[in-house]
Amino acid sequence: MKRFILEGVVIISSTIKDIAKYTGLSLGTISKYINGGTVKEKNRKLLEDAITQLDFKVNELARGLKTSKSMTIGVLIPEINNVFSMNIISNIENTLLQNGYSTIICDFRNDAQLENEKLNFLINKMVDGIIIMPLHITSEDLSRIKIPFVLVDRAINNVGCDTVLVDNLGASYNAVEHLINCGHKRIGIICGNKKIYTASERLKGYISAFDDYKLTIDQDLIKYGSYDLQSGYDLLIELININNPPTAVFVTNYEMTLGCIIAINEKGIKIPDELSIIGFDNLEMARIVNPPLSIVAQPTEEIGKMAAEIILKRLKGDMQDFPQLIKLKTDLKIKKSVKRVL
Repeated sequence: MKRFILEGVVIISSTIKDIAKYTGLSLGTISKYINGGTVKEKNRKLLEDAITQLDFKVNELARGLKTSKSMTIGVLIPEINNVFSMNIISNIENTLLQNGYSTIICDFRNDAQLENEKLNFLINKMVDGIIIMPLHITSEDLSRIKIPFVLVDRAINNVGCDTVLVDNLGASYNAVEHLINCGHKRIGIICGNKKIYTASERLKGYISAFDDYKLTIDQDLIKYGSYDLQSGYDLLIELININNPPTAVFVTNYEMTLGCIIAINEKGIKIPDELSIIGFDNLEMARIVNPPLSIVAQPTEEIGKMAAEIILKRLKGDMQDFPQLIKLKTDLKIKKSVKRVL
């Protein structure tokens, strides 16, 4: 063991030779494992036990210089204080941590310039890969990335990369179809910005359901928000104040759903007697609201885990099925916020 003094305190640091003595394994096997290589299962268990017992610390800087790997993955997201994003990040981190990787999380606060700056920051930090939830980034911007990267939640045309999405069109179609089958014909929808992939797909699902059931679409019932609480609040009030208001509303993201619930409470609207509503995401909030809120639940755990697993796969040089497009199913959870009007 190495000894050195830091401000009068003797620090004892285990070395790779101590691990060799403890396990009886060769330096080559130990070095391979520490640098992310695969070893026999019995050797892996021996090494993990030795690292724990000897309190061995990997010198990440030295390992990075030797292997040209930083053992870090960059995560670029529009907003860190977003429930959907936070759930995905948590599951990305869990999966990466189990595989020896750390994360650098960058929030660009929905700002196009900052999004590009943060992308450059991650590239210059020499991360091994990047997981991106794009907003304004273009295919040209992404062409600068020379390391593995995965897009999450939003697809970009003309980019050969792995992408993990949910079936946004299907999610919206199923929610609107349920309202139609409950007898609702005047159904309002609160969307995001139509330039955003997810918002566009969810609007397509709404339109498709109306077309399939031969119902006329009233453009006054389609509202475009900005995926935040305030726009949900404002647009719900706009919908209930039009001459012929909707009998049901479908809200297409969590923050806007929360804004709608606040507006409903402030205006004393009785759910579902005066207005039926289906929201998006967050099972906990759906249970707190009275009556319990019907929602479209996205598989955030699966999204985060899948994105991390794909990037780990690419980092190992496995390019099978590249580029991979994965569309995950959502779950429509119907509670007591929808009334039948047949």
